[in-house]
Amino acid sequence: MRLLLCTSVAALFSVGFLAAAEENPIVPEGAKLEKLWSEGEFTEGPAYGPDGRVYFSDIGDRIMAYDPATGKTSVYRDPSGRANGLDFDTKGRLVAAEGANKGGNRRVTLTEADGTIRVLADKWKGKRLNSPNDLTIDTKGRVYFTDPRYVGDEKREIDTESVYRIDPDGTLTQIITEVQKPNGIILSPDMKTLYVADSNPKGNQHLLAFPLKADGSVGEKKLLYDFGKERGIDGMVVDAKGNIYGAAGDGKTGGVYVFDPEGKKIAFIPVPETPSNCVFAGKDRKTLYVTAGKSLYRIGLKIEGFAVYWPKEK
Repeated sequence: MRLLLCTSVAALFSVGFLAAAEENPIVPEGAKLEKLWSEGEFTEGPAYGPDGRVYFSDIGDRIMAYDPATGKTSVYRDPSGRANGLDFDTKGRLVAAEGANKGGNRRVTLTEADGTIRVLADKWKGKRLNSPNDLTIDTKGRVYFTDPRYVGDEKREIDTESVYRIDPDGTLTQIITEVQKPNGIILSPDMKTLYVADSNPKGNQHLLAFPLKADGSVGEKKLLYDFGKERGIDGMVVDAKGNIYGAAGDGKTGGVYVFDPEGKKIAFIPVPETPSNCVFAGKDRKTLYVTAGKSLYRIGLKIEGFAVYWPKEK
């Protein structure tokens, strides 16, 4: 593991809203989007860590860590196995979806406190996974992850592009197959709904909701929002009220779209680069970090974010 320190880059962007600023339930009046770092190949998968840092993937095959206390960004892991989506489990351990393409490990891993990397899943019924993309973890420690294939010439062994669940005992179960290209994935705060972004450049651009049963299986899917021909959601996060924040669009339509649990669009935060994912962080839980293009951004919001794991305040 090599360490590289990079100076924070500060740049502010005005934020537009769907409603008048004083009526917006999400974004404070006059809020600015701040660019923190811009030296990546394509940033993805942010997660708030036990040390107060924001971890995120640089798809150029490394995991980075931004420290709000110092404004510095450092390399946490290089190479990363083409890590994409990241999250921390209920014990504060990093779980990573490692994808396909050159150097990709096509697996889901957990990093122990001592730095040991343990494979949680790399095969389903003896077949190599396509390209684990994003993941989320419930209060029981079960990991849900998406397995599409967007890039990479490696031979595919699984025909479907599906959603899986890893139980604490290591059992891997395929739980959703009726999607084209599952991408972003997140759970509602009450653990009763699993949200999945079906993001196919040549097909569906849907935000879907699946009722989540106590045993970790899902019910019938519900279409919450259809982006039509626009670029749909890549990664997602939820706030304490259950609103869904999806990084979607490109160019003039690129930004973080905020939906209520029924799929009604209630706010929009424009982002100047192609947005990929977002996460809440900070002691007040109201700072939204956004990965986009080559960069990492943040903006302060009115509402607290939700996560199964939050670092203890120091």
